[in-house]
Amino acid sequence: MQILKTVQEVRQFRATCSGNVGFVPTMGALHAGHAQLLKSSVSQNDHTIVSIFVNPTQFLAGEDLDRYPRTPEADIKICELCGVDAIFMPDANEIYSQIEPKILAPKELSSTLEGATRPGHFDGVCTVLTKFFNIINPTNAYFGKKDAQQLLIVQHMVKSLFMPINIVPVDIVRSSDGLALSSRNSYLNDDELAQALKLSRSLMKASNLIKANKLNSLEIKNAMSSCLEPLKVDYIAIVDKSLKPIDSIELGNTIILIAAYVGNTRLIDNLWV
Repeated sequence: MQILKTVQEVRQFRATCSGNVGFVPTMGALHAGHAQLLKSSVSQNDHTIVSIFVNPTQFLAGEDLDRYPRTPEADIKICELCGVDAIFMPDANEIYSQIEPKILAPKELSSTLEGATRPGHFDGVCTVLTKFFNIINPTNAYFGKKDAQQLLIVQHMVKSLFMPINIVPVDIVRSSDGLALSSRNSYLNDDELAQALKLSRSLMKASNLIKANKLNSLEIKNAMSSCLEPLKVDYIAIVDKSLKPIDSIELGNTIILIAAYVGNTRLIDNLWV
């Protein structure tokens, strides 16, 4: 496995790759959820490249850019164990210059949910991914369904810009108690980890209501809200796959999303119905 630090090194490595190339963009602090992305890519492609880069342009002022968990040695070991061929670990100065073109996520998809709380976040995501896609030129790129809004925005970007890349969604990975895996879970103490289970339990409540053919969105949101007490809830949303709110569950075309604070840590989770 090669560790690549510069764009030139990545392009030289990419030139040696024949067949399909899978790409997994990450910000490091890898866990079992990331490992599932890596394994999916390794099993479905001839070569896999992983990026580990805490992207400054997707953090807002006052967010956790400086304290975002960084575990490079452990990350390298996980990539090695999963069979990754190369890791791109650039410095920010390698990716960004003093003068940058402006890349904006489509307002219709990026101004609600995460975008309402974190305006400009998805512009940074689209910017760094456009750069990485141009550097790596992957056949397939792998994204977790936990970041549902990001996934839909990236799919739209690739389609709209005619990028010859297949975006592969990968299911959410959860711990045995149901908690969706996240690098930010490392911020939580034991009591907060127990409180964080309210997110997945509220989604399970929604799932059970849907199985009982209770499809009214307001009824489901009210039931979920009760499950989440006393957490500070940013949003509970029930939308279709264009991120438009819907009044009733449409099987096969619905995502139920939550953002809530556990202590000072903001967590997200969702259910694809």
